[in-house]
Amino acid sequence: MAYEGTLLLAVAFASTALFLLAGGGASALEGWRHLALQVYLAAVFAGYFLWCWLRGGQTLAMKAWHIRLVAPGRESVPAGKALLRFALAALLLPSGISLLWALFDPERQFLHDRLAGTRLISVPR
Repeated sequence: MAYEGTLLLAVAFASTALFLLAGGGASALEGWRHLALQVYLAAVFAGYFLWCWLRGGQTLAMKAWHIRLVAPGRESVPAGKALLRFALAALLLPSGISLLWALFDPERQFLHDRLAGTRLISVPR
């Protein structure tokens, strides 16, 4: 997760730079523009994860760690399940609930994976 966070930080910097260039600079980040930036970044993050998960089940960090997202019984992860997983992870991971759940889950799966009907598997090297 630390590796994924580092990659997301780079995506956030680049996306924010584009937002500021298009919107008139940092001085324009007041009021509704600040909220617009947050919504824009959430959409960029969702796009990054969904694009990666739907095109092979792996983000760059997941490839480095030889982990793949799958939906049991299916060839690939359906878009609805991927979107649900993203939304649940965005809600549950910051609170630590999903991580705590994985410590006690018999298969070591995160709560957001259980709820979305997805799972992480190891990929042979």
